[in-house]
Amino acid sequence: MAQKPSIPKGTRDFTPAEMAGRDYIFNTVRSVFKKYGYSPIETPAMENLSTLLGKYGEEGDKLLFKVLNSGDAFSGIAPDMLTNSNALSVKVCEKGLRYDLTVPFARFVVQHQNELVFPFKRYQIQPVWRADRPQKGRYREFYQCDVDVVGSNSLINELELVQIVDEVFGKLGLSVAVKINNRKVLSGIAEVSGHSDKLIDITVAIDKIDKIGIDAVKEELRSKGIDDNAIAIIEPILLLTGTTKEKLSQIRSILSQSEIGNRGVDELEELFTLIESADVLCEVELDLSLARGLNYYTGAIFEVKSKEAAMGSICGGGRYDDLTGIFGLKGVSGVGISFGADRIYDVISTLNRFPNDAVEGAKVLFTNMGERELLYIIPIVKKLREEGISAEIYTDQVKLKKQFDYANKKGIPYLAIVGEDEVTNSKISLKNLATGEQQVINKEEIVKCFKN
Repeated sequence: MAQKPSIPKGTRDFTPAEMAGRDYIFNTVRSVFKKYGYSPIETPAMENLSTLLGKYGEEGDKLLFKVLNSGDAFSGIAPDMLTNSNALSVKVCEKGLRYDLTVPFARFVVQHQNELVFPFKRYQIQPVWRADRPQKGRYREFYQCDVDVVGSNSLINELELVQIVDEVFGKLGLSVAVKINNRKVLSGIAEVSGHSDKLIDITVAIDKIDKIGIDAVKEELRSKGIDDNAIAIIEPILLLTGTTKEKLSQIRSILSQSEIGNRGVDELEELFTLIESADVLCEVELDLSLARGLNYYTGAIFEVKSKEAAMGSICGGGRYDDLTGIFGLKGVSGVGISFGADRIYDVISTLNRFPNDAVEGAKVLFTNMGERELLYIIPIVKKLREEGISAEIYTDQVKLKKQFDYANKKGIPYLAIVGEDEVTNSKISLKNLATGEQQVINKEEIVKCFKN
C-alpha cells in the first residue's frame, strides 16, 4: 500500500493563490523597507549551535531545532551518552535551524564588519524554525520580515521603526495598535521591588499577562521566589491607566530611586515626543506590562497587534545594546523590528482584505483551435506580456468547452477565441466570462483593451 503523503506538524504547503497573497505581503513590506534606506541580506538556514544557544533565554533554547552532523551521527555513541543532552549535542549536533533573524544578523555584522558602513541598515525576509506546540497563529516554520539598524544609539531609529509599521499596515489596509515599553523601566521595576537578580524571571512572567491573566502571572512570580511585598509593587504598575503623559509621570514617581529605571522613562518620553511630531496614523500606546521575553533586549521594545482579528502579536522587536558583543564586537547598539508574515497573512485572509489583483493570475486565456491559429496567437500573446499583461495559451487542442472550463476554474476573467475566421480577418473574439459579453476586435486593439 502506498504511503499516505503528509508534512510535519506546524508546517504548511501553499497553493498558488496563497503564494500570491504572501507575495503581496512580502512585496509591500520590502517596498517600505527600501524607502527607508535598508538593504537586503540573507543568512544560512543553519547556524552553529554556539551562535544560537544562550541568546533567547532558557525557554527559547528549548525551542531550538538541532541538526545532526550527519546521517550516521549516532555511530560510536555510547549508550550512557544518550541521557546527557549536552554531551550529545557536542558529539552529534553542532548546528541548529535559526530561531530568529536577529542573532544571525548580529553574527553577520561581526563577521563582515570590515565590509559594512555604519550605521548599517539591513532588511531580511527568510523563514525561521521553532520547536513549538503548533496551534492557531503559531507554526514551527514561519517567515519573518526583519528590519534592523546597528551602530547608532539615536532614538530616531526607533521612531522610523514605528513609521515603518504605520506605513506597512496602512498599505496592507489593516488597523493595528503599536505597544511600546522599555526594558530599562522593567529593570527599574525589578530593582524597586527588591529583586534585581530576578529580572529575567519577572519579564518572562509578565510577558504572559495577555495570555494567562494577572492572577496567573502573580502565581508564576511567586513560584520564582518573588515575595508578595514585591508583587504588591509590581502589580499596580502593570495595570496603570491614563494618557501616555500620565503613565510616564506615575512610573517616574514609582522609579524615583532607580537610576536605570529613570533612564528608561527618559527614553520613553523622548520617543513619544518624536512619534507625536511624525503624525503617525496608527494607534500607539505605552504599555508597561509589555516585556518581550527575549533576553537580549535592553531598551525600547515594541509589539504590534491587529485591532480587527483575534491573533497574537503580528510584529515585534526592540533595542539591543550589545548583542554583537557576544561575538566579539563590543559597544555596537542595534534596534529592529520583525513582521510575522504568516500571522499577517492569516489576519488579512480572515478579514478578506487581499486586493483582487494581488491573487489573480492570467488576465486572458487564448484558445487553441489548431496549428494555424496557434501561430497567429503566439506573437499577440508575446506583445501582451511585454506590456505587463499576464496571458496564457491553452496548450492542448481540445474541445472549446474544456478550454472554457479551464478558464473558469482558474478565475481567468477573459477568453480570447481565435478560430479560422479570426485568423483570416486579423480579428480576436474577446469574451468576458463574468458577464458573458463578447466582442470582436482587431488584433492590434488587444493591448488597449487591457490597459483601460
